[in-house]
Order: sequence, then C-alpha cells, then structure tokens
Amino acid sequence: MSTLLGILTALIIASAGFVWYKNDQSYKAKLEERETEIARESKTEMKLKDVTEELEVLPGQVSEAEAANEKLVASEAAAAKMNEELKATAEAVAAKVSEGKAKLDELRKQTEGMGDVKDLAAKMRGMVVQREEVVQMFTAAESELASMTAKDTAAKAAVEEARTNLAKYSKGESLSSLETRIRNIYPNWGFVTLASGDNGGVISNSTLDVVRDGQTIAKLMVTAVESTTASASIIPDSMDSDVTLRVGDRVVPGQKMAPAKSMADKAPAKSN
Repeated sequence: MSTLLGILTALIIASAGFVWYKNDQSYKAKLEERETEIARESKTEMKLKDVTEELEVLPGQVSEAEAANEKLVASEAAAAKMNEELKATAEAVAAKVSEGKAKLDELRKQTEGMGDVKDLAAKMRGMVVQREEVVQMFTAAESELASMTAKDTAAKAAVEEARTNLAKYSKGESLSSLETRIRNIYPNWGFVTLASGDNGGVISNSTLDVVRDGQTIAKLMVTAVESTTASASIIPDSMDSDVTLRVGDRVVPGQKMAPAKSMADKAPAKSN
C-alpha cells in the first residue's frame, strides 16, 4: 500500500512540475513577444519622428533655395554690370595706347632732317623726356588693362560658381566644395551625424561618399540638415560586410543614387 501511495505521489509531483514548466515556457514566450512588440513600436516612433522633423524642415529649405536663387540673380546682374564697366575701361585704355603710338610716330618724324648738333642735342633731351613720359604712360596703361582683365576673369568665375551651386541645389546634390567628417555613429538605427551642415554645403536628400585611405568605403543619404550639422542614413548595399564606419571618417559629395533601405529597415525581425 505504501509503495502505491509513493508512486501516486511521484506522479502528482511530476504532473505539477510539467504543468509549471509549460506555464513558465508560455510566460517567457509571451514576455519575449511583448519585448519584440515594444521594440517595433519604438522603431516606428523614431521613423515617425524623423519624417515629422524632415517635413518641418522642408518649408525652410524651400525658402532658403528661393532666397539663394534671388541672390544668384542679383549677383549675375552685378557681374554683368561690372563686365560692361570693364569693357568701357578697356576701350579707354586702348585709346590711351593708340594716343601713345601716335606720339611715338610724331617723335620719329621730329628726328628726321635735324641739322645743327646743339639744336639736335637740345631736341634729343626733350625727346628723351617725352619718351620717358610715353613709356610711363604705356606701363600704367598695360598695368590697368591687366588689372581690369583679372577682375573680369574673377567676376566670370564667381558667376559660373554661383550657377553651378544653384544647379546642384536644385538637383538635390551637395556642393562640390563640401568636405566634412563623421561626428557620431548610431549603428542600431543605421544613421550617422556629420560635422557640417547647410553652411558647409550639405544638401538634403543628396548622396555622400565616406572615404578612407583614398577609397570609398560606404555611401550615405542625407535625411536632415541644420546650419552646422546634418544626419544621414547609411546605405547598406554600398558597404562591405567587413567594413565598420569610424568617427572622423572623411565625407565628400558622391554620385546621386536611388533611395535604399536603411540598416534598421533591413534588420531581420525576431520570430515570435
């Protein structure tokens, strides 16, 4: 009888342990499922925050683009006016050069048919003085012409640079002069922040190259821009699996690419 009672007791204990084990496993599974759901909600909130911030910045970027366009139009008009003034100055300098040549021709005529040596000496001294004046006039005219030419070249270069910058701005490309560094890295969210922003030539939605030792190791897509900083998503397809970005990596403008999923979007979801 005692043996049967022991067997029944053992069966009851084993059954209770099995029920406890199943309940514990079910609790852990539900807890893991809840943690996964919380992580998903957190990612969704972050994405919604990023999109909201980008939408809030967009009107300001449009206003900045319109203001930049107005400045460029005014700069081009000023450059055109300067070009007209330079042309007028160049014509005046050319007239002075022509006048100098006429004086030289007159001096050559004066030296012909001179008889008396004393008179000739006096005339020669006068001609030397006149020649020095003409040489000085020529030197001043050439210097002024060279200065006007340099100003004209600089004005044309400034207008061309302004046109290039406006074209890049309208195409969503960062300026060619941009060169910055990675300030912070957030690998779990798939984005980085940069040490330069709008003031340094970073344009929203542009593609940037991360360069190390002269080689492009990754590409970034700019998602938000402020005056002195910017954030950009890492384009996973552009980076080898054994490459790790570092704070301080050099960042330069890159070729425009089609939008790609961020590292956070491509991370596999946990199974329930």
